[in-house]
Amino acid sequence: MAVSQNMRSMRTGLLPFLLFTGLVTNSPSSAADELDEPTAMAMAGDLLIARPAGVVLTALGSVAFVVSLPFSAAGGNVSQAAEHLVFRPSKTTFVRCLGCTTSGYRREARDEK
Repeated sequence: MAVSQNMRSMRTGLLPFLLFTGLVTNSPSSAADELDEPTAMAMAGDLLIARPAGVVLTALGSVAFVVSLPFSAAGGNVSQAAEHLVFRPSKTTFVRCLGCTTSGYRREARDEK
């Protein structure tokens, strides 16, 4: 019985953490921040906190997308649901330099400026 109570408390504590991490990693920043070299602390935090949370958020978003697919198809917004639930979290997780605050490849950011 104690094991199931511990699992419930871990689950209830994990959800707010993941939501907070998702908001922090998806927050907008300026182009100047993007071109600055990330610090060692930013890289470590990204590697240990933001990337694993991004993988979890991408997986949860994918599950939510599949569950919502019939409703999205009926409403005609499948591409919007895919963009917000799957593509944005995965781009934030996998297409971003280590320690950077915005998605995209660094060479794209340098070319835009």
